[in-house]
Amino acid sequence: MTDLSVLSWVLLAAAAVVVGISKTALPGAGALAVAIFAAVLPAKTSTATLLVLLIVGDIFALALYRRHAEWATLLRLTPAVVAGVALGAGFLAIADDTGVRRVIGATLLLLVVVTVWLRRRPAAAVPVADGRAALVGYGVLGGFTTMVANAGGPVMSLYFLAARFDVKAFLGTAAWFFAIVNVTKLPIAWGLGLLTPAGLWIDLLLVPAVVVGALLGWFVAGRLTQRTFDSIVLILTTATAVYLLLAP
Repeated sequence: MTDLSVLSWVLLAAAAVVVGISKTALPGAGALAVAIFAAVLPAKTSTATLLVLLIVGDIFALALYRRHAEWATLLRLTPAVVAGVALGAGFLAIADDTGVRRVIGATLLLLVVVTVWLRRRPAAAVPVADGRAALVGYGVLGGFTTMVANAGGPVMSLYFLAARFDVKAFLGTAAWFFAIVNVTKLPIAWGLGLLTPAGLWIDLLLVPAVVVGALLGWFVAGRLTQRTFDSIVLILTTATAVYLLLAP
């Protein structure tokens, strides 16, 4: 912790605020927090450190949207997500920081491309997620990306969008999905040695920023246009992902 510069702490605090906002107002915006944490901290350590803050944010999401989950969808996704999480844990066990950083950068860039592509398509052209292939594909990719990079938000958001959920069902299902998955990932991260005392101290110091972000997200949810915020997140996430891919 003493090795972190003032700028690093500022960036981590800003990322923690984004975590809170992503949980109460703008699902998928957490990709920016993933990129910042991986750029400031060692890549493998960053995944576990950020995970604790995401669980704090999940508490706020459940408080607001817990009654609106589509449990049938969650149950159908479970086998594929479990397989994806297992693949991600195996990758983390054998990969070094450079490899994890490159995968995080490539994953974020891929998700940005898919998100932009989907936004440019007419609503009628968005595929309906009622087939087994879509269920398995989204589930495995969502489980893998959330285990390796805490970047399952954009993947699962695309799935819930394709499933034609209304806003409340979307937010409620996402809230329960990530609350359950993130708590499940915690002992795995501990067992892999990724959750360190230093990381927990960083989390303790950043929890207030998550709370501020969650309250800010709740306050501005109806005041900030989704398009403007999405554009900012996509631009900053792309820039940071490129940095993660090119940094030595």
